[in-house]
Amino acid sequence: MKRILLFLLTNLAIVLVLGATASLLGLNSYLTANGLNLGALLGFAALMGFGGSFISLWLSKPIARWSTGAKVIHAPRDETERWLMDTVAALSQKAGIRMPDVAIYEGDPNAFATGPSRNNSLVAVSTGLLQLMPRAEVEAVLAHEVAHVANGDMVTLTLIQGVVNTFVFFLARVVAYGIQKTFARDNEAISGLAYTLTVVVLDLLFGVLAMVIVAYFSRVREYRADAGAAALKGSPDSMIRALHRLGKMDPEPLPKQLAASGVSGGKRVLALLSTHPPIEDRIAALSR
Repeated sequence: MKRILLFLLTNLAIVLVLGATASLLGLNSYLTANGLNLGALLGFAALMGFGGSFISLWLSKPIARWSTGAKVIHAPRDETERWLMDTVAALSQKAGIRMPDVAIYEGDPNAFATGPSRNNSLVAVSTGLLQLMPRAEVEAVLAHEVAHVANGDMVTLTLIQGVVNTFVFFLARVVAYGIQKTFARDNEAISGLAYTLTVVVLDLLFGVLAMVIVAYFSRVREYRADAGAAALKGSPDSMIRALHRLGKMDPEPLPKQLAASGVSGGKRVLALLSTHPPIEDRIAALSR
């Protein structure tokens, strides 16, 4: 419940900030008496599409800590925390990035990486992962997350999300305007209501298509992170064993804003919306 409330409040705050910015810049005045101002609409769509994505990226580290309860290790309190810090430090040096913050959170076996850049990131592992996996496999999972950071996956997916969001906002309003002029142009009250309702419906429909596109690129980058982990470890064997073990579990999915960067994406009814490829396909790719 806490995760859902935080997600809703964060997104509401982002929408309010972007809405106020659009008003100040005059970009929300794209619907005029003479029709659509396509330039203003494109500016509005880009602001809402890229703005939301980049604000979420900028806030990704604190949001990750708040939503999972992850505790960043500042000074190791025991041998496990010391090992985690040393392992991430060694992997980061090998990957050529600044060492991420390292955190532990209570939860089912999983791990994730997030942050606004390659040199300002966070790698977190769950207590379940530490308890149920041998250290060689945990190290492979950490290498997978460090590879996500080194590959710039958070920024890449943010850019992709921004592009598709911009198209969603733009096309939904262009299509809604066309429908309004075709079917509800004679009555001003009905016309305005029809436009608003059509925009809402099209935002949802195009939003689903956008999710499919982003999920596809997320799956592609999972394969790349697996390969990166194998390269950092010098062999794919421990990553393959870790994936085999994760495949036998049914971990609780991470919060939505972290799902794409976790080592395991949980179960999905619709494969097209999954941020992670099937475990068996990832193992096959590593084996090749």
